[in-house]
Amino acid sequence: MPTPSPKLQPLSFADLEGFAQDDHRAAFALFVEHAAAIVNEAPVLRPALSATPDLRALFRKALAIPSRDDDAARLFFEENFLPYRVFGGEKDRGFLTGYYEPIVEGSLTKTKDFRAPVYGRPDDLVTLASEETRPGVPSGLSAARRNGDGSFSPYPDRKAIVQGALAGHATPLLYFTDPVEVFYAQVQGSARVRLRDGREVRLTYAGRNGHPYTSIGRILVESGEIAPDKIGLESVKAWIRAKGQAPGDAGHALMARNTSYVFFALNTELPESAGPIGGAGLSLVPLRSIAIDRTLWSYGLPFWITADLPWHSRKATPFRRLMIASDTGSAIVGPARADLYFGSGDAAGALAGSIRHACDFTVLLPRDTQGGA
Repeated sequence: MPTPSPKLQPLSFADLEGFAQDDHRAAFALFVEHAAAIVNEAPVLRPALSATPDLRALFRKALAIPSRDDDAARLFFEENFLPYRVFGGEKDRGFLTGYYEPIVEGSLTKTKDFRAPVYGRPDDLVTLASEETRPGVPSGLSAARRNGDGSFSPYPDRKAIVQGALAGHATPLLYFTDPVEVFYAQVQGSARVRLRDGREVRLTYAGRNGHPYTSIGRILVESGEIAPDKIGLESVKAWIRAKGQAPGDAGHALMARNTSYVFFALNTELPESAGPIGGAGLSLVPLRSIAIDRTLWSYGLPFWITADLPWHSRKATPFRRLMIASDTGSAIVGPARADLYFGSGDAAGALAGSIRHACDFTVLLPRDTQGGA
């Protein structure tokens, strides 16, 4: 574990409320997908902490056994892992948010109805590894611009990119109706795009400019523009559209306060039934995949999450699930922090946007591991 290590408290499986009632077969199936990818060294979109030898041994063990029913899958986790409560921020609890895959109307060509560009990865973007630095680039940025003379500089922020800083270095992959749709595809890190001819393509994360992520929803709540109980995806979109998205408008200025900017690649091979590709390079599974802090945890690790969430409807009900670390995000920082993937489309987005809840956050570590991931 890197320093500082997460604060962990050993537990027993009997301490995990609802564990015996979960669908362990579904969690095991996703665990096996990660096992195959990691053992075979499949490429990832965003590198995370490397799996320990003990975790790799369990990946190989899972791959060597036949498919399991629910009871056998539960026994696999109970016999090979030990649960550890992870302490987080306020009152030592964890914190959850939700995300989803937007379904957006788009066009491969610019038209009067589709004018907001979605950019591919620029040719001068250099993604930096954790704690890597380049001359001329302040520490804390995770990307740099490679200049024509071989030097490096900070990559332009969102405001500069919108004003044309990508000229000559990136081309639009396609176009959305307005900038706020592009903005929220970037926040989610993926999108399913319905083209005017009826075809469907997917946008997959291909890099970011390395600037910090800022929640514009939080800005609107803290400034009193939207009441806390009214904040959500649609209310923020409506506010931005009402205030204007052109330079000089308040909606445009609000989006610019999130200086992070995400670039995409087009994917035409994913089946319609498959989820978007997460940081681990695998399709995400609704309400089984989570995004974690990739500097602290390995992909494929199981986590038991307990909370009361509005995950079926606006009414909060018990959420007790075994989740698999499948993704990461620039806003997902800290040992007891996770983003729950809800699925594709507006219904998933409405649920995901309402999640900002405390939780009990438990990691399952291999039995042979002495308190490390």
